[in-house]
Amino acid sequence: MNSLTRGYWCECWTQDPTTTEAPVLRASFDAYSAPQASRWVAIALHTISPALDADASKQVWTWLYEERTETVQALIRSEPCTLTITQAGTHITWTIRPVLFLPLAHRRDTELPFCAGSFDPHHAD
Repeated sequence: MNSLTRGYWCECWTQDPTTTEAPVLRASFDAYSAPQASRWVAIALHTISPALDADASKQVWTWLYEERTETVQALIRSEPCTLTITQAGTHITWTIRPVLFLPLAHRRDTELPFCAGSFDPHHAD
């Protein structure tokens, strides 16, 4: 019998607040520990930091070197966490939420279920 697995659901969203367009999901990740979840955000921040303006860069480095530990501690207490930076008028937001992952039917380790091969996202029935 499969059981629920505790973990963290991580997302990265962007939004231009000067428009009425909805936020856009850019990436998501399933983490199985609080440090793994914060590491996902940290890797993204390290990756984009060379392209950021001075204010956004300061926000990034403050989180990386002063607030990241607080984020991990909050996640361990099952508190959701959010980090938003603003670059050239665009808000980039990372969210991390504690979750319970449901096991997939017929899944064993890294094998996908037998029906995965029949999924075609480009053709709707």
